[in-house]
Amino acid sequence: MKTTNPIRPLLVCLLGALIATQTFADNPQREATKLRMTEGKALFEEKCKTAAGEKVYKTVPEVEGLLLMKVRPRKGERELSDWMWPGAAFAREATENEYIDTFLGYENESAHGLTRERYPITPNSRGIVGTARKDQYSRPGYRWVEVLDENDGKRYRVTGSHKAVGKKDTSAYNVQLALKKDPDYDLNVYQWSLDKSPAPGASPRYGVTFEDHVIPEERKRGLASSTVKVLDLKTGEVLGEMLRYAWSPGAPSPANPTPWLTAYRCPDRAMSTGTATRLFVDQILIPAREK
Repeated sequence: MKTTNPIRPLLVCLLGALIATQTFADNPQREATKLRMTEGKALFEEKCKTAAGEKVYKTVPEVEGLLLMKVRPRKGERELSDWMWPGAAFAREATENEYIDTFLGYENESAHGLTRERYPITPNSRGIVGTARKDQYSRPGYRWVEVLDENDGKRYRVTGSHKAVGKKDTSAYNVQLALKKDPDYDLNVYQWSLDKSPAPGASPRYGVTFEDHVIPEERKRGLASSTVKVLDLKTGEVLGEMLRYAWSPGAPSPANPTPWLTAYRCPDRAMSTGTATRLFVDQILIPAREK
């Protein structure tokens, strides 16, 4: 006589309930992805055509320094995967001291590929911003910037320079060759560093700030935006502004855990994505030439 296992029907019911629950749970995620892929893409394309862009209202020559009214804060994987993260539109921008460095550094011609083909700096094709001057064609940044310290509320002036931090090993083969060619070969090892001191006198006339927008209906569609403004702090005049949009169609996943880093952006440049603010500001506040 064949007997029925009383546990089997229970297992079948539990499995069915689990599948139904999982399917129900997956539906909102699928709907959210669909929303970003369809409505989000359409909205991004519309914003890129009708709203995003760089606007220069007035230029100022020979500017030695400016006030950074805000500094991009540190970011990590948590922020880069958060749909509501305020800084998403500038996810690849430098942060903290590196953000300050971008305003103090040189802009150098870029080089690409195995042939090291060079691309000169033009209004439509900008170079790479770094702390080293590569050649006579390098464009200087600002000589100083001032920042507001969040802890004490005071204003500080920041400058940057390469300082000797050690000596090269004179027993190293390449160093010995260099000394044979040039007895006055510099044995110092240099490192870029920032110097911060209380700001002298009145606040700078010109300032740079940004406003990150968190608009829930846009964020649901994977869209983020932010505005950078260049201000004449004496008159209150806006000298220029850049409105950027970023769109990410995909949710965080093992293959792409930080979707804001891979987002589409407009306006954007093929190079120097970490220095976008500097490369906009220096079109308006033109850094002073070196003395």
